[in-house]
Amino acid sequence: MNAVVLAVIVMMVLSTLRVAVVFALIVSAIVGGLYAGLPVTVVIKVFNDGLGGGAPVALAYATLGAFAVALSRTGISQRLSGRIVEYIRHDASGSGQLRLVKWSLLAALILSGLASQTLIPVHIAFIPVLVPPLVQVMNRLQLDRRAVACAITFSITVTYMAVPLGFGAVFLNDILLVNINLALGEGAEPLTREMTSKAMLIPALGMVAGLVIALLISYRKKRHYASDEAQDAQESGQVAARLTRRQQLMIVLALILALTVQLMTGSMVFGGLMGFSLVSLSGVINWREQDTVFVQGMRMMAMVGFIMISASGFAAVMKATGQIDSLVAASLELIGDNRALAALVMLVVGLLITLGIGSSFSTVPILAAIYVPMAVSFGFSTLAIIALVGTAAALGDAGSPVSDSTLGPTAGLNIDGQHDHIWQTVVPTFIHFNLPLLLFGWAAAMVL
Repeated sequence: MNAVVLAVIVMMVLSTLRVAVVFALIVSAIVGGLYAGLPVTVVIKVFNDGLGGGAPVALAYATLGAFAVALSRTGISQRLSGRIVEYIRHDASGSGQLRLVKWSLLAALILSGLASQTLIPVHIAFIPVLVPPLVQVMNRLQLDRRAVACAITFSITVTYMAVPLGFGAVFLNDILLVNINLALGEGAEPLTREMTSKAMLIPALGMVAGLVIALLISYRKKRHYASDEAQDAQESGQVAARLTRRQQLMIVLALILALTVQLMTGSMVFGGLMGFSLVSLSGVINWREQDTVFVQGMRMMAMVGFIMISASGFAAVMKATGQIDSLVAASLELIGDNRALAALVMLVVGLLITLGIGSSFSTVPILAAIYVPMAVSFGFSTLAIIALVGTAAALGDAGSPVSDSTLGPTAGLNIDGQHDHIWQTVVPTFIHFNLPLLLFGWAAAMVL
């Protein structure tokens, strides 16, 4: 068995058995490295060297968590949540009105996710700020959080796959297009930017199909969660009532400057720190409590940070084994001259690689160098090649235990400890997005 395949299987099995994801990543990296013939000292060194790659992301999420907790102390987002709960309790007593609130909430989260990748490219930074205060609303609606996880993961994944704005411009034009052109070589006619969105449209429709199935079929029924919404609403009302006009202006300024700094510097770390600093200076948080608030925020996002750091070490070990290329070479032996089987195998191999690495952006350079010459030899068109490489990279982003597309929703939805990362985010998103994406990606390769 290939070392990469073995490591991914070990990681997925341990994760589904409710073993901590960080522990599963470390064990699977060691198993894969040793199986590939690397000395244990080399495996440990490569893993340790790779940890640094996830440190900036971990620090960014920690500061965003601190900013989110600071905002929660202001009571503004909770007051909005409390008003929705009061509306549900008094005005929206009918089932039709409750359904309207439910679908409006899901639509707002999806639109927020779409905007976070395009118009306001903050990626998953909106989740710890927006989602936790809305959890009590979801509890009141008895909204299945698996549906919410699917909605958020869909919005932050499908956008970069098909829309050439924000992160989509980075994925489609700066990564996918550039790496395919490099793999084609100097003699080939270079691909243009217009081709990427067109080629990825059919795979993106697979994501849409998966979302429809998740919301209308799989998770349409009500699900009960323990809730202490009365106390939360009372506390948020008390906090909000204490805000002076100056404090309200400072909070609005904190939101604007946090976004501005992030967009100008490209750093979520400095954006989060700017927002936290201004909220602290507003006087909403007692000066002596600032350290406690910051630690609470870091604790909220600690799981995401440590998983991202461990995933970087895991990815470094997998690359050091040198068996990603051999995995593709072994797959070729099964294909023969069957063009349809070639497309399917390339997509499945991409799924395995991305599940382990957790980043479709990092997977493209690996896959393009191998898949493009292979696809050309099988006679695939240029649009089909784009669809194959792009879909193979995106496969596994949704549904990976170590992807920020799943870690982000879990961090927001598990604020009260009632949402499991593996069984209520990873497994639902894997089933509803990877399987349709596999089917639609294969269809795109065959018809384009």
